[in-house]
Parts: sequence; C-alpha cells; structure tokens
Amino acid sequence: MAMINIKKPAEVSTATTVTLGLIGGWVTAKETGIRPLGGVILAAAGLWAGRSWLDKAGAPTTAALSAGYLAAFGASHPLAKKIGAWPAVLTVTAATAGAAYAFSDAK
Repeated sequence: MAMINIKKPAEVSTATTVTLGLIGGWVTAKETGIRPLGGVILAAAGLWAGRSWLDKAGAPTTAALSAGYLAAFGASHPLAKKIGAWPAVLTVTAATAGAAYAFSDAK
C-alpha cells in the first residue's frame, strides 16, 4: 500500500489554495446546484490554508487572513448583484490571494 505524502505547511501556496476555495467553491455550488457542496470546498481550502498560515506567519496573521477569506466569501454576494457573479468572485479572490501571498507565502 502506498503512503500518502501530505505537504508540509511551509510548502503550501496559500494564495493558490484560497483561489481554489473561492472559485472552486462557487463553481461547484453553481454547477451542481448544491450550495453546501460548494461550502465544503470553501471550508476545506480555508482549513488547509489556515494550517499553513499558522506555521508560516503565526496566530495573529492566521486570524486576519482567515477573517479576510470569510469576508471575501460574504462580500462576493452583494458585489455580484452590482457587477455580476464572475467579476465579483474574481475580484474577491484576487484580493484574498494577494493578501495570502503578501502576508504568508512571500515569507
């Protein structure tokens, strides 16, 4: 039986991970019609990124980036009513991934 190798937290690109969570969660919910399934993707990516943020940047940065990730999810909904779904999701994803890169991945 093969061993499963899980990346060490310091090796994870959290900018990529939050991008997967926000865009992947939205696409999953939209295409399946099962919103909670999109939420599972969103939550899994958030937990995976959080594990790395804690290792790379410490608890205060993890708390701030986690709050930003959740805020991005929440902000995408009213923003979508103003500019459309795809532009809203891409906008909040860019901001969140940029923050993840700047405050964690670039370290």
